[in-house]
Amino acid sequence: MLALTLAAPAAAGPKVFSLDQCADQYVLALSPREAIVGLSTRADDADSRLREQAGGLPLRRSTLESVLAAKPDVVVRHWGGDARLLAALRRHGVAVVDVPEAQDFDDVRASLRAVGAALGQPARAEALSREMDRRLARAAGAWGGARALYVTPGGATAGEGTLIGAMLKAAGLSSAAERPGYSTVSLEQLVMKPPTAVVLGFFDSFMLANTYWGPGRHQALRGAAEGRTIASLPGAVLGCPGWFVAEAAETLAARASK
Repeated sequence: MLALTLAAPAAAGPKVFSLDQCADQYVLALSPREAIVGLSTRADDADSRLREQAGGLPLRRSTLESVLAAKPDVVVRHWGGDARLLAALRRHGVAVVDVPEAQDFDDVRASLRAVGAALGQPARAEALSREMDRRLARAAGAWGGARALYVTPGGATAGEGTLIGAMLKAAGLSSAAERPGYSTVSLEQLVMKPPTAVVLGFFDSFMLANTYWGPGRHQALRGAAEGRTIASLPGAVLGCPGWFVAEAAETLAARASK
């Protein structure tokens, strides 16, 4: 149903330019291709969730000259573009839509609706939101509250108030992080009180290249992860506050029966 909805012919909306890789995902998913006048230069990188859809579309630098030359009606951004660039774009009559960091899936839903409205594609936004909700429903409660440690190659973990924490909760896992938000894994606590399960994030080869000696490779973590790792989730699914993080929750839930 989702595929049919997104494949249905749609009138070309406002011309749109994306300033960064996370904004790229929203633009690629919601805008008709003919209305996309610019994506970031990272739109086709290995950690871009919709990289295959970026093929054949213009990849442009996020500078004022580059954006204005493309003549967009709307610019979408998550972290791309500084305050001066955004102010200059608005002075030139370009609408700027922000995709803020998400603390939970309700925030993702709000971003989908905001970008969908700006691009004249509310139906596409609602279709993605419904698909996200279906995945979350299939994942719900699978692990029965088991304590799980999420960790990246750099030793980062996530607790309450983060989309990663919401992803764990959606699959019925409780985060082993010692405090809310993002923090660094306590190796001492890891040894003293190992989690029931370990969820690895960004351990795909693209992300490992720059973190070979990171805390995520420490012997204490290796020991805790041995026999407890339930999934290694790729950066393309986790790297942006998007609806596709629900795919990760569904993946974790599927491992509960194994």
